Amino acid sequence: MALFTAENISRTFDTGSTVITVLKELSLTIEKGEMLAVTGASGSGKTTLLQTLGTLARPTSGELYFKGEPLGKKTAHELAEFRNKSLGFIFQFHHLLPDFTALENVMMPPLIAGKKRKDMIIPATKLLQRVELDHRLEHKVSELSGGEQQRTALARALIMKPALLLADEPTGNLDSRAGGLVFDLLHTLCRENGLAAIMVTHNNRLADRMDHCYTLKDGILQ
Repeated sequence: MALFTAENISRTFDTGSTVITVLKELSLTIEKGEMLAVTGASGSGKTTLLQTLGTLARPTSGELYFKGEPLGKKTAHELAEFRNKSLGFIFQFHHLLPDFTALENVMMPPLIAGKKRKDMIIPATKLLQRVELDHRLEHKVSELSGGEQQRTALARALIMKPALLLADEPTGNLDSRAGGLVFDLLHTLCRENGLAAIMVTHNNRLADRMDHCYTLKDGILQ
């Protein structure tokens, strides 16, 4: 049984005067421990695809399956619980909380899930050490460089030990050195933890290092 499957996913937007189809009966499967890249031109629908796969937006038609279980009939509350427990997200612009420290940002998902702060300090600290930020634990986000913020976001995405990581241009705003470090950490942590990952990127050099690489064009994965 596959870890995650998208089956005949379509996504349309009704502007009132016309209907725009962004995803056209698109299908993909990813197994535990696999890393999959999606490339494509700007405006091709890569972010829409990732939002749909991450259940942040429902597909117009088609179905998503996690370990064989269909997700389409889950309520918004059930999907929020599913995302918190089973998915990790890394966005191009981090979406970290600026008034909190790196350590507090990493602890946020388990705190939202109801875990006690005192129980999460050590796991969050270990993850920040793993991404080479043990010297920045108590620094606020505004005091971190772009690369440090993205590594904090990576640690936050992994704190709940998700089965699937979804990354939207995780190195897009970083210089080549910082971007390479973030990708290397992502690659290593996925391999060590058997984590599946789907990454949207413009960087073909990084995409070529993934197990599978698709191009999204005209709403279809090629």
